[in-house]
Amino acid sequence: MLSNRPLEGITVVEFGHSVAAPYAGLILGELGADVIKVENADGGDYARGWGPPFWEGKSVMFQVLNRSKSSVALDLKDTVSAERLREFIVEKADVVVHNMKFGAMERLGFGAEDLTAKRPDLIYCNCGAFGNTGPLRDRPGYDPLLQAFSGMMSMMGEEGRPSVRVAVSIVDMGMGLWAAIGILAALYERRRTGQGGRVDTSLLETALGWLTVPLGNYLASGDLPRREGSGAVQIVPYQAFEARDGEIMILAGNDGLFRKLAAAIERPDLPADPRFATNADRVKNRAVLLPILQEILGTQDVAHWEGLLLKAGVPHSPIQTFDQVLAHPQIAALGMLQTSPDEKLRIMGLPLSFDGQRPEFTVPAPAMGEHNALIGTPPISADRIGADLE
Repeated sequence: MLSNRPLEGITVVEFGHSVAAPYAGLILGELGADVIKVENADGGDYARGWGPPFWEGKSVMFQVLNRSKSSVALDLKDTVSAERLREFIVEKADVVVHNMKFGAMERLGFGAEDLTAKRPDLIYCNCGAFGNTGPLRDRPGYDPLLQAFSGMMSMMGEEGRPSVRVAVSIVDMGMGLWAAIGILAALYERRRTGQGGRVDTSLLETALGWLTVPLGNYLASGDLPRREGSGAVQIVPYQAFEARDGEIMILAGNDGLFRKLAAAIERPDLPADPRFATNADRVKNRAVLLPILQEILGTQDVAHWEGLLLKAGVPHSPIQTFDQVLAHPQIAALGMLQTSPDEKLRIMGLPLSFDGQRPEFTVPAPAMGEHNALIGTPPISADRIGADLE
């Protein structure tokens, strides 16, 4: 039987702030690795102060991204503290992951070449902004900035309206995923060769990776994508419609499903119309078809259409708010919603399980510098813990 903590015995040192590297560290920690988060003693991870909301005086954002970790808080410019941490990494760490600005780790003496020269089987992961090479490698990067730079925002929203971004930090969290994937692959390779090495990823590469299909479409056609709101460039109908009391997403992703949709809304004539006979026809004539569908769907409530579409086998969903999502029995069945050990904070667990067992929420996010003793340095004073929240 597979363990839901397959990384037990692996030690990770995370120089992470904000979202990207902390999310990578979270994944590794939830999978059983011993993750030690290194924070600046003058305030720690910026995310400690990102709120409201706060939970018992602590940023909820920080807590959900940094559970399953220990924290050491140091002044890395202090030679004694830095050397103790360096010795700890060389003697005990398997992985180092960071999202510090380009060149910062090298200036502090914690660069990949320095550490892997002393510990050849160490896996070192750079989570950069624009990448480790090229004219923009020195620039800082943030999720919305890379959504803009990569072209992602150029295809978001609706034609004729201001640009919008993906509301969640999809590029940050995506880079955290790629970092975790790269680290896991390197750990597997290390078992075969005994050697470590450097893993590189970046926000820009992650954003471009999300755009694999639309960039492929552009390279093939030369046509810039239109903004389709909730819809899809290549499939019609494949979007949200307004019912009488709310919105419903309807995904008729092939000709068979369109025929089922047409029958369910009592318009079996639509698939027989040569303008709508195939998906390519419907894409070409979306400006004609979509208003017809909207007029029909606007006459009844969401529940009415849900019943008919479910019976017809047409993929669909109401557009739900968070309270509706969390109250749905499917969420309870999956066990994604987890409670902290003190039963005070609820969070979403990892979207991953092993033989039906999801990694558990057993270790809450640490206080800043709570575990300094791990590397032989004294804990920071209580006055400095949480100073970033003032």
